[in-house]
Amino acid sequence: MNLKRMFGAILTLLGIGGLIYAAVIFASTSGADRDIRGLIIYGVLGIVFFISGIGLVKNTKDEA
Repeated sequence: MNLKRMFGAILTLLGIGGLIYAAVIFASTSGADRDIRGLIIYGVLGIVFFISGIGLVKNTKDEA
């Protein structure tokens, strides 16, 4: 397995974890300013990691 593909898979998993954590914060938020800030931070980081990980896996060519 290529090193770039492995790094892409790790980034994808981190992105999924960040999005799940943002969903948990969203479900349990009471509307406080700190909750909304955390939701935005984890959501944006999750999206960035997820998209970059998928892009790495998709655009990396297999070399036999």
